[in-house]
Amino acid sequence: MGMIIFLLVVLGCAGYAIGLYNGLITGRNGYRNAFAQIDVQLTRRYDLIPNLVETAKAYMAHERNTLEAVVQARNSAVTGLSAAKSTPGDAVAMQQLAKADDALTQTLGRLFALSEAYPDLKANQNMLQLSGELAATENKVASARQAFNDAVMAYNNQREQFPGSIIANMFAFQAAQQLAIESEVKREVPKVSFS
Repeated sequence: MGMIIFLLVVLGCAGYAIGLYNGLITGRNGYRNAFAQIDVQLTRRYDLIPNLVETAKAYMAHERNTLEAVVQARNSAVTGLSAAKSTPGDAVAMQQLAKADDALTQTLGRLFALSEAYPDLKANQNMLQLSGELAATENKVASARQAFNDAVMAYNNQREQFPGSIIANMFAFQAAQQLAIESEVKREVPKVSFS
């Protein structure tokens, strides 16, 4: 009788450990899948930018430095995304991607600010359509990034909580890094005055 109870306890513990291990695998696959959605949206964003620059080029010939800066920032962001795709959740890869994407956002901001001085460019149908698509894609990127960050948090919680931490350490499950884009974090609150 004692041996049967002992075997049931051992089997119960083994089953519980297997469940924890499988939960960690599910969490890791979940945040990797969530990063794949970021990849889709960022790739779309990066694909729109050359068309935007080409449209602006016709109107902003003497703003060559700004246009070249946008192209260079886009290429850096594409490189950062490629590196992050190979190791989603890796702290260094996520920081490099965030830095590159932030630089791109800043140069795009300068491009749009300069385009205000060109009424013909602002009224151009291609520019309006590309700007609209870019804005819609930015919203999708933000949503995909939020889903990724949520998946990373859930995985990290599971990885760090007891007794999951024992299984995570035994099988070398590494912590995952969230993706935080600086330009979106530093948004200022608009000031409203009725005087």
